[in-house]
Amino acid sequence: MTGSGTTFSKGMERYYKRIDQNLSHPPAPKVDIDCSTKSHCSTKRHCISIDMSDLPTDPGLRIPISDYSLNIQDQIRRHYLQQGPCQPKNHKFLPKLFGGVERRFNIEWYDQFPTWLEYNIDKNSAFCLYCYLFKQNNGKQGGGEIFVSKGFSNWKKTETFANHVGKHDSSHYECYKKCEALMNEKQQIQHIFVKKNDKDRKSYRVRLTASVDSIRFLLRQGLAFRGHDESEDSNNQGNFLELLNFLADRNEEVRAVALKNAPENLRLTSPRIQKDIVNACAIETIDVIIKDMGDVVFSILVDESRDVSIKEQMVVMFRYVDKRGYVIERFIGIEHVPNTTAISLKIAIDKLFSKHGLSISRLRGQGYDGASNMSGEFNGLKSIIMKENECTFFVHCFAHQLQLALMGVVKKHDLIGTFLTVVSNVVNIVGASSKGRDILREKQAPKVIEALKSGQLSSGKGLNQENGIKRPCDTRWGSHFGTLVSFTIMFSSILDILEEITNDSLNSDQKYEAFIMLQVVQSYDFVFSLHLVKNILGITNELSQVLQKGDQDIVNAMDLVKVCNEQLQIMRDNG
Repeated sequence: MTGSGTTFSKGMERYYKRIDQNLSHPPAPKVDIDCSTKSHCSTKRHCISIDMSDLPTDPGLRIPISDYSLNIQDQIRRHYLQQGPCQPKNHKFLPKLFGGVERRFNIEWYDQFPTWLEYNIDKNSAFCLYCYLFKQNNGKQGGGEIFVSKGFSNWKKTETFANHVGKHDSSHYECYKKCEALMNEKQQIQHIFVKKNDKDRKSYRVRLTASVDSIRFLLRQGLAFRGHDESEDSNNQGNFLELLNFLADRNEEVRAVALKNAPENLRLTSPRIQKDIVNACAIETIDVIIKDMGDVVFSILVDESRDVSIKEQMVVMFRYVDKRGYVIERFIGIEHVPNTTAISLKIAIDKLFSKHGLSISRLRGQGYDGASNMSGEFNGLKSIIMKENECTFFVHCFAHQLQLALMGVVKKHDLIGTFLTVVSNVVNIVGASSKGRDILREKQAPKVIEALKSGQLSSGKGLNQENGIKRPCDTRWGSHFGTLVSFTIMFSSILDILEEITNDSLNSDQKYEAFIMLQVVQSYDFVFSLHLVKNILGITNELSQVLQKGDQDIVNAMDLVKVCNEQLQIMRDNG
C-alpha cells in the first residue's frame, strides 16, 4: 500500500523520525552539581558547599573523598590531579629521633615518586595522592590508612615507599589506574562503549535506510519481494535482495555495512524484517491520510472478494474533500472477514474505525456494488449503517450500474448476443497461438504502410502502433469496445487468416470452425452489428471512463449520464 507519492513521503518522514528517537541513545551530559543547593543528599553523605578554588591543597587539611556527594567526587578528584601532589621543596624539614639518630624527610624522594608523594608540614608526614583519591577498604594492603589519613613519618624505614607502590595487583596500583582513567576519558571502557555504540548506530541506520529504500521502490511499483532461490549462489535472489545488491554496488557507504559486511544476525534482509518495514510503511501512510482528513466528514467505499488463499477480504477506501477543496480517494486497507454477511462486514468496519479513532457520526456516504448483502433494503450493510447514522446516504457505483444496464440490454437481443459470441470465437481462433498472432501482424503491417502512403492514415506520436486482438471480459464492457475497435481496423487481415486456416490447417476441428466463422463474419448482419455496437459502446465507454475518475462528484456524474442518454436517443432517432 503506497497511496499517493506525497502521502507516502510524508509517512516515511515520520517513520524516520521515530527510528531516530528509538535508535539514538547519546550519553547524558556531565553536570556539575553544587551540593550547597541541596537540603539533603540521597546517598546520606555529608554535603557541603564546594568551591574548587577553596579546596585545601595540604593533605593534612583534606576531608575524606567519601564525605563528598557522589555527584561531585569525580570533579574533585580531577581538580586534585590537575593541581598535582603537594610537594613543598623550600621548607626546612624537621628531624625525628630514631635510636638516638636524627632522621628527616628527604627532598630527593620527590624525584623518585613525582606523581603521588605528598608532604604535610604540620604533621611532618608523607601522604599518597592516588590512595587519597581512590583508596578502598582493603585492610592494611599498601600501608592501610597510613598514606591516606594518618601520614607516614618513620624516615628510618624508607623501603616502605617501594612497598607501598607494590606490584601490578597492589592497592596503590589500582588507585593509579583509576586516576589515569579519570584523566583520560577517551581510554575509559565507558567511552569506548559509547563510541562503539555510536558507530554501530550509524552503521545500523545506513543498513536500515538501504532496506527501507528498496522496499519503498518495490511498494510503489507493486512488485513482488521474494524470489524462488534467495541463496547467495543464486543467479536471481528476488527483487528485494537484487535491488539491495544494486544499491550496495553503487554506494560505498552501503556496501561497507550491508549484506555480507553486516553482522549475520543484523542484516535486515529476512522476510520477517521485510514484513515489519512494510507494515510500518502502511501504518505511517495511513496516519498521514487520517491526519490529512482532519475533522471533515467523509464517505466509505467497500468491496469484498476472495484472495488466492481462499480468504474473504474486504477492501476499504475513504473519500473526502481536502482543505484545498479537492475530492480525494485514499486506500485504507484490506480487512479479513470470516464471511460476507452484512453483520460481519459491519463488525470489520467498526474495528477499523476504532483503530484509527474515527466516528461513524462523521460518515456521510456509502458506496458498494448491487449485491444484496451490501445494498439490501432491510438487512444489507447500507441499511445497518443508516440505522446508526441517517446521513450516510448510499450511492450505487455509476460505472457498475452502466455495466449492469448494458448486460441487461444484450441479454434481451438475440442478434447482439449472437454477434458478441461470434466475435469471441473469432478472437479465440485467430489469437489462440503465437503463430496466429505473428501472421496477423505480418498481414496488417503492409496495409498500414499503404494507408499511410495514400493519406488514409496520418502519422504522429502514439499513432499507428502495433495492434492485437484481446479477449473481451464479461464484467468489463469497456474491454468489448477495445476488441471491436481492433476488429474493425484489422477486419481484412482477420479474413485472410481465417481463409488461411481453412485451406491449410491440418486440424480438422479448427479448419471447420474457421470456415464457419469466415462465412458468418462476411455476412451483412455481422458487419452491421459490428458498426452498430461499436458506436453504442463508444458513447457508453466514454461515460464509463469518466465515471471511474477518482475526483468525480455525484452532481457532475448525473449530468454526464444525462448527456449520454441524449446521445443515445439522438442515435436511436436519426442514426
